[in-house]
Amino acid sequence: MKPVTRLFLIGAPVLVAAVVLFGGGDGDSGVLADHPPEYPGQSGTPDPLLSGDPDERKELAERIEKLPPGLAAPAQKEIAARLVASAENSTLDWRGQYGAIEDLGDGNGYTAGIIGFCSGTNDMLQLVESYTKSHPDNPLAPYLPALRAVDGTDSHKGLDPGFRDAWAEAAESRDFRLAQDRTRDTLYFDPAVRLAKMDGLGTLGQFVYYDAMVLHGPGLDTQGFYGIRQAAMKKAKTAAEGGDEKVYLGTFLDASKAVIKTKPLTAQRDSSRIDTAQRVFLRDGNMDLRLPLRWQVYGEAFHIDAV
Repeated sequence: MKPVTRLFLIGAPVLVAAVVLFGGGDGDSGVLADHPPEYPGQSGTPDPLLSGDPDERKELAERIEKLPPGLAAPAQKEIAARLVASAENSTLDWRGQYGAIEDLGDGNGYTAGIIGFCSGTNDMLQLVESYTKSHPDNPLAPYLPALRAVDGTDSHKGLDPGFRDAWAEAAESRDFRLAQDRTRDTLYFDPAVRLAKMDGLGTLGQFVYYDAMVLHGPGLDTQGFYGIRQAAMKKAKTAAEGGDEKVYLGTFLDASKAVIKTKPLTAQRDSSRIDTAQRVFLRDGNMDLRLPLRWQVYGEAFHIDAV
């Protein structure tokens, strides 16, 4: 089972609608993974997607939009979902995880759904709040006060004994499953892919960023995704800066692994999703995540031959 190391997303408002370009758009704007929130005590890592003036950001956005879809192509996105599921849930059947929910004993409260939304890390709260706006009578709506109260903790106060059954019931609805998909994309997938393209990374690099965003969370501090990226960039140039893509990705994986190894629990310190999965693809020069793929996570072997 996965070692959850995600940082809190506390303070990030709900925005489940598709984010255009770098998270802008009509209606409510939010602090999401594109523009991560700042918390006291963080390292002050700058938000790379806010650099430059508006015209420069617009030009960058247009340039990124013209690039090949990479990991965002339907077949590649399916591969990414299976790869993440192997690390998060020890399965390739990511669609079978919509109704899954348990407390992993990792300090993040309940972990549930296709990407491991956690009651203690704010993304579960964002999902349920957003879904309740459009579906006020859903089974999870009565638990919103409790979710707000336990956010940032591992407490089940106000959630037990019925929350797990309510989650499973909600997951029977196609609308709630789609809400999970949208929240995953808004918080993790879309910003990771955009930023990887900005850094000149191909499909494998885009997946490396996505998996790190899921694992570490979109935090600005040294243990969040943006802090890890900054640490890697201090040691190696990105492809967009004229550096060697393989060298940079290896450096980024080193920085990500270093953070994993600081975790308090043995399970959280397992770095096989890097050592026997992503590094294997990188070592093989499979920068496009071409099939077939063979890898191991937590000692269990997986493969994808076709999608």
